[in-house]
Amino acid sequence: MAAGTAETPPPRLSELLESGWQLLDEVEASTEPSSGAPALQDKVRRGLDLLQRAARGVAQLDLFSQNEDLEEIASADLKYLLLPALLGALTMKQVNLSKRLEHVQSARAHFMDFLKLCKNYQIGKFHLPPTPESPNENESTESTSGAGPAARQASLVAMASSRQAKIERYKQKKEVENRLASMKAFVESGQAEEEQIREFYLLQIQKWITTSLDEIESIDQEMVILRGRNALKQASAPPQTSQHPRTAMKPFILTRDAMQAKVLGAGYPSLATMTVNDWYEQRCKQGIMPDKGKPQTTADLAEEELQEEQQEKKVEEDDEETLRKARDWEDWKDTHPRGYGNRKNMG
Repeated sequence: MAAGTAETPPPRLSELLESGWQLLDEVEASTEPSSGAPALQDKVRRGLDLLQRAARGVAQLDLFSQNEDLEEIASADLKYLLLPALLGALTMKQVNLSKRLEHVQSARAHFMDFLKLCKNYQIGKFHLPPTPESPNENESTESTSGAGPAARQASLVAMASSRQAKIERYKQKKEVENRLASMKAFVESGQAEEEQIREFYLLQIQKWITTSLDEIESIDQEMVILRGRNALKQASAPPQTSQHPRTAMKPFILTRDAMQAKVLGAGYPSLATMTVNDWYEQRCKQGIMPDKGKPQTTADLAEEELQEEQQEKKVEEDDEETLRKARDWEDWKDTHPRGYGNRKNMG
């Protein structure tokens, strides 16, 4: 190590606990509209890290043992009994829907560790919550509960007793919180005696016993909902099938065999090889269809003039009857221009 530099000492165990506890209080007292606010989630992460480091330190020091009584624990060490409950409370503050089931299960384990520790030291009078049932066990319990009136009556009695126990816990929690509020400033000032410090942390433990029991009850209900939602998602998800490349389909014919198809065709109408206009032009060139829409060419005009000259020559050579007919025809053409009377075919 270079001269003139000093290594920063690691934080003491009490500093880790108090800092993590303080962050939990700040998160619970926050006025943020959403618990998922980045600032709050940052405090949750930092608080969890501090409390986990403190829990590892307590485990390394072996502060608590199943073979000792509550009176054997030093008053200054009682606060470390709260570590599992504080970890459970901060774990519940995490906001991540994809990991919500994992978070509530972890929080429940922390609360149960705290309650078992308190039960071991005979702190408070309470019953440990039962192990949460699996979905199959829950379904079987529900099916048997509706078997008869005796089972339904037992269920109603259990619900009533649970409600009464919750009311009693709420009253005890309010009483404990009032006593803690009156002692907190005095203890934190450093002027409290050892007996007062011991009473203060025992009251904190009593408060968190009530909180842990309520939280576990809520967690068990939420776990049922989360597991049902996950099961619904899995049921509604489309089955995963192996993706195989599609092979190209061979063309098929409706005839009995390929030889018959070559002779008689494919057995269904073939595609058109020309448009209607192409077909019409082809028929006109062959002289089969009249070409009404085609304008007269020079050859057509010359042919008409030749016919008129031949008619005039015939008129000069023929008799008066022929002349009379020719003149009448000329007069009719003068009064009836070409195209007169054509009202349907406008060509």
